Amino acid sequence: MSRAQTTPAESTVRPDLGAAVLYVCAERGRLVPTLAADRAETEGRAFAEERGLRLTDVITDPYGDVEPTRRAGWRLVRALAEAGTVGTVIVRWPAAIAPDGAADLRHREIRWLQDHGVQVRYSWAPLAAGGDGR
Repeated sequence: MSRAQTTPAESTVRPDLGAAVLYVCAERGRLVPTLAADRAETEGRAFAEERGLRLTDVITDPYGDVEPTRRAGWRLVRALAEAGTVGTVIVRWPAAIAPDGAADLRHREIRWLQDHGVQVRYSWAPLAAGGDGR
């Protein structure tokens, strides 16, 4: 009786380590509805430039759905990662992926990206120094 060897379903595509995608999913403010999204984009662009990353796309989703894979923009982020088009996903803070009350979903998505060779980086200054998006 032989034993079949199994391996995790990992991507064989090598990501473009110099390419990054900026993902913006921010709650709309009442007085200035686009303020949070505008700040996230400005910070994300500056973050990429300061680190020599080539920003290939800015992908946005409306804030509100807790499950990242139900958002069209996040599904595009996953598709780019799976294709090896990007090596880094930049978000302003962890709640852009999934809110604090759904940290398990955020951790699942970060693990999925890491399994595809993609790192998650936070552009908000207090988190930016931390590095690897855990």
